[in-house]
Amino acid sequence: MTTSSARAAWLTLLRRFHFYIGLFVGPFIFIAALSGTLYVATPQLENAVYASALYSDAQGEAQPLARQVAAAQKAAGENLRLYAVRPASEAGETTRVMFADPALGPSETRGIFIDPVTLAVKGDMTVYGTSGILPLRQWIDYLHRSLLLGDMGRIYSELAASWMWVAAIGGIALWWLTRPKRQLRPAKKNAFARARGWHVTSGWLLMAGLLLFSATGLTWSQWAGANVDKLRAALGWLTPQVSTALIAGEAAPADPHAEHHMHHEHMAMTPQIDLSRLDAVLAAARQTGIDAAKVEIRPPRDAQQAWTVTEVDRRWPTQVDAVAIDGGQLAVVDKARFADFPLMAKLTRWGVDFHMGVLFGLPNQLALIAFGLGLCFAIIMGYRLWWLRRPRGAQVNPAATLSEAWLSLGGAGRGVTLLAALLLGFALPVMGVSLLLFFVIDMLRWQSQKRRLASLNG
Repeated sequence: MTTSSARAAWLTLLRRFHFYIGLFVGPFIFIAALSGTLYVATPQLENAVYASALYSDAQGEAQPLARQVAAAQKAAGENLRLYAVRPASEAGETTRVMFADPALGPSETRGIFIDPVTLAVKGDMTVYGTSGILPLRQWIDYLHRSLLLGDMGRIYSELAASWMWVAAIGGIALWWLTRPKRQLRPAKKNAFARARGWHVTSGWLLMAGLLLFSATGLTWSQWAGANVDKLRAALGWLTPQVSTALIAGEAAPADPHAEHHMHHEHMAMTPQIDLSRLDAVLAAARQTGIDAAKVEIRPPRDAQQAWTVTEVDRRWPTQVDAVAIDGGQLAVVDKARFADFPLMAKLTRWGVDFHMGVLFGLPNQLALIAFGLGLCFAIIMGYRLWWLRRPRGAQVNPAATLSEAWLSLGGAGRGVTLLAALLLGFALPVMGVSLLLFFVIDMLRWQSQKRRLASLNG
């Protein structure tokens, strides 16, 4: 095979592959981008919708945390176990007291919002995960993650995350290999050239975001996420966790999902909690350097465990420290300082917070809104390119299929692509299954095309 024919074969394969990703996966990426944009655009709306629960105009000195939690416990019922407390971070805010409720889903708690001055119950609603989002954004989050279809619906978001980086790199590679050697000044661009220009330009502008969101999205995914966790564990990239064991030698394992959501252990049975220790535990944690305005206090899971106080202000990339406190002695049991995290754990923390639109607050939101709308625009331009170049009527389109393009590669090329497909399919199972479907559809189209050509030539 000559160099020119080999290059043409690779270009054909790349072109058809990029087309298939856009045609079949493009709609899922579009939905993920649109719903994700909606998610990051709604924190201020959420604050407005739930203002009566989140804020209070009562004046005066805040009551002790123990009394605030007792008021919440009375409202929630004695049968629900205290899961966590988020004290009001400033005057005018309410204290969020969360209870483990077996009637709720994974990572969901029942939140009772208490006026810290009057102890009045200001709100009672479901709270989700460490991000603490409320029902409005929780609904949007479920839409973004699973199309409101539960675990099976998560296939869609994993499909989008699995292919987004391939589409981005493949599109840029395709442009690079087919760009003109020198710039010509055409008299006037036609519709196809204009659409291609917009598609390529938006692809370049969005490239870094596409890679980042694909990587962080895969860490959340159902099947590929498990493989990502194994890789991170093998390389020592897991996020350090504080050990709450009061008995020496019982260290807490690092949590592969610590960046995403709370643990699921809150459904376990625990002994009666001594609420009188709340204020003292928080004060002890403050003395160790827990200085973020927004913190979460979790009671011990059993008599052999310590309290934990964790910084939860995700607007600042370094305020995620945590400390375990012995409730009896008020001594520090263990610490997890962000400054001591491995580099990859820090990058993961920042990447996840950026993905969620909470890193640095409003600037992050605006950047993600621009990215999401830009990605939707790029996908629309891609479909316009296909529409402008689609085969007309009964015309037999001799443009190579994936099968035809792959067979035209040399033996080494076929071996490399097959090995890459197998490895990626193993690491990213949803990509592997969808790639198999691509080739099944392509083979059927290839056979149909060959029969049509044979009938015309016969």
